[in-house]
Amino acid sequence: MGLLSWIVVGGLAGWLAGNLVKGRGFGCLGNVIVGVIGGLVGGFLASQLFNIPDAVNGFNLGSIVVAILGAVVVIVVVRLLRGGRA
Repeated sequence: MGLLSWIVVGGLAGWLAGNLVKGRGFGCLGNVIVGVIGGLVGGFLASQLFNIPDAVNGFNLGSIVVAILGAVVVIVVVRLLRGGRA
């Protein structure tokens, strides 16, 4: 997937994950970063748990769902590490 696709999917995933988890957001750039990291985490988890080798592979619905789920995991872990409520 190209860099622009990663940024678009990451931004969308970070924004949606921030709305799903609620609480204080990370801002526009923070949402993109959380979304891209979430895409990596979600892709890794999908490949390990569900044997999906290339779960995030372009700008499509499956990639967005995997990135959103990964971003939610990242947000919850960050909040737990910072001592806040998940």
